Amino acid sequence: MGIFNSMFGTKGEKDSKPEKKSYLNWIPLTSLEQLSEIKEQSKTESICIFKHSTRCGISSMVIKRFENLFTEEHQHLKVYYLDLLNYRNISDEIGYTFQVMHQSPQLLVIKNEVSVFDASHNDITNVNLKEFI
Repeated sequence: MGIFNSMFGTKGEKDSKPEKKSYLNWIPLTSLEQLSEIKEQSKTESICIFKHSTRCGISSMVIKRFENLFTEEHQHLKVYYLDLLNYRNISDEIGYTFQVMHQSPQLLVIKNEVSVFDASHNDITNVNLKEFI
C-alpha cells in the first residue's frame, strides 16, 4: 500500500493484481520538536527523512519507487515523511540543522546527529538501503 492509499484509503475499486506487502512505515514529520528526537534517535540507529512535494509529478514518481525499494530486511528502518507544502518551516530547519541544500524530492540519512547521506530526484531510487541498517 502506498503512502497515499494509507492516508486516504481507496475508492472501493480493486486492482486485479494482488497488493504488495509494504515494509515501509512512514512517520509523519509535522513539528520542529521532532528534529530533536531524530537527532537523539540517530545516536543509535540511522534515521531517514524523505522530503516530498505533493504537487510535483517527479516527486510523486520518486516516492512510489522509493517505497518499492523496501523489503522485509528494511522494515525496522525509521523513515520520516515531510510534506513540504504544509511544513516548509520544518524543511528550512532541516537544511540549517543538517547543513544540506533544499531539494525536492530529497532523502537524508541522519546518523550520530549529522546527515551522512543525501540524494534528490531519481538518485533517491538508486540508494542501497542496506548501508543504513
